[in-house]
Amino acid sequence: MSGDHQTLALLLFSAFVAVTLGITTWVSRHRHGSAEEFYTGGRLFSPMENGFAIAGDYMSAASFLGISGLIALFGYDGMLYSVGFLVAWLVVLLLVAELVRNCGRFTLADVVAARMRERPVRIAAGTSSVAVSVLYLVAQMVGAGSLVALLLGGTSEAARAWTVIGVGALMVVYVTLGGMRATTWIQIVKAVLLMAGTLALTVLVLLRFHGDFDALLTTAAERSGHGKEFLAPGLAYGGGWTARFDFMSLGLALVLGTAGLPHILSRFYTVPTARAARRSVVWAIGLIGGFYLMTIVLGFGAAALVGTDEVRASSAAGNTAVPLLALDLGGGAGSTGGTVLFAVVAAVAFATILAVVAGITLASSASVAHDLYASLKRPGRARKPRGEVAVARLAAAGIGAVAIALGLLARDLNVAFLVGLAFAVAASANLPVLLYSLFWRNFTTRGAVWSVYGGLVPAVLLVVFSPVVSGSPAAIFPGVDFQVFPLQNPGLVSIPLGFLAGWLGTVLSRERPDEARHAESEVRSLTGAGAV
Repeated sequence: MSGDHQTLALLLFSAFVAVTLGITTWVSRHRHGSAEEFYTGGRLFSPMENGFAIAGDYMSAASFLGISGLIALFGYDGMLYSVGFLVAWLVVLLLVAELVRNCGRFTLADVVAARMRERPVRIAAGTSSVAVSVLYLVAQMVGAGSLVALLLGGTSEAARAWTVIGVGALMVVYVTLGGMRATTWIQIVKAVLLMAGTLALTVLVLLRFHGDFDALLTTAAERSGHGKEFLAPGLAYGGGWTARFDFMSLGLALVLGTAGLPHILSRFYTVPTARAARRSVVWAIGLIGGFYLMTIVLGFGAAALVGTDEVRASSAAGNTAVPLLALDLGGGAGSTGGTVLFAVVAAVAFATILAVVAGITLASSASVAHDLYASLKRPGRARKPRGEVAVARLAAAGIGAVAIALGLLARDLNVAFLVGLAFAVAASANLPVLLYSLFWRNFTTRGAVWSVYGGLVPAVLLVVFSPVVSGSPAAIFPGVDFQVFPLQNPGLVSIPLGFLAGWLGTVLSRERPDEARHAESEVRSLTGAGAV
């Protein structure tokens, strides 16, 4: 890319960073230092504000860069991510949002521990939350690296590495200084920018084809090199039984995973009432639904205007399809319009990554401090909220370091695909224990612990021994082969195992459920009586 692209994109990105750092600094001057303020922003956000923040938290680099890239490469099959990410919000709205707001305080473990023995449940749920968060963070780091590689002409691995490190450092600053209040406003600003940028690109694509969506699809099929197969199922997930099971596994993970994501669940604690939590989900569904419809236009637009081969040549995983599309829509390389539009898209993508990593880091550091640290302290020692907050800030730095290291290792994988893995782990480890705790009267502490580890351990092991890590040209370690599990996404196996382990642990437990605590939790979850 030309020097003009780099300069303008970096200026716009720097402006966003300056604004968000200004928000963080302002919030840090007005903070009270309490756990309530750090984890939930004082529960003062309106449903609309929280809805925009949820949308900003959810519409990640996987959505903006990864999904459009997969559609540009695989056509119809690439739309699975758009459909799965959107449908997942029905599960959140109908089964999770209001009940979690009523039962919990800061983290997922709060909901489960309300009627169980706290220590084993908090250690299990905290470990699972950190694992999911780190996987999700890796996808954002990979997106940042892909974007800067394109910005600098794809020639500088060092620049890509330093970008990943820089994004990690910024997210630690946002979380440690500003907590939930600063993170929420960063996500709101990012959601507005992302929706505006995506809408502008969608309108320009449709104008190029005079509003004729059929012409867009036809041209995309012609330039894809696959003809009509590009618009039919099977290009990515057709063929043998392995690909078909991979399709089902991915779909199951996407639909069920959202309800188990720690950074999404923590957003329901930032509003004052359960009704506000439900209304904020409605706001989020409207914004997210519109966004994913537009990603379909952008994906097919990239295939039609840029060409599938050009997208693959720039990034084998398709992560740069949208920036390349913006360059073409603006007039091509070297044109003023192309330079401006490319720079805007690059800046919006950077903003997307920064806002999402801040939310994930805050949720995972809260799990470390509120669940793991508080549970592993010597029994009998009282909790000190200020001490928890200090630990959370230190945990943010540690989690950032781990995410940076893994992001550098997985730099050549598609970001939407990486998020699919995080969704599979969330649906396997977090969702079963959450649903059992909310709806099963006889659920026990052993069942809760078995449910978490029974989903988490198989999910992580299946990923390690899958084609994602070794045994294929696109693997993280292509030079070695210790692949045993044939599917790329573990959800089809690990999600049922999580539910089965929770049931089995409860059935084999000698513990008698505390009827009084269950009744109290049930009334609280359904009515909000006694909720914080």
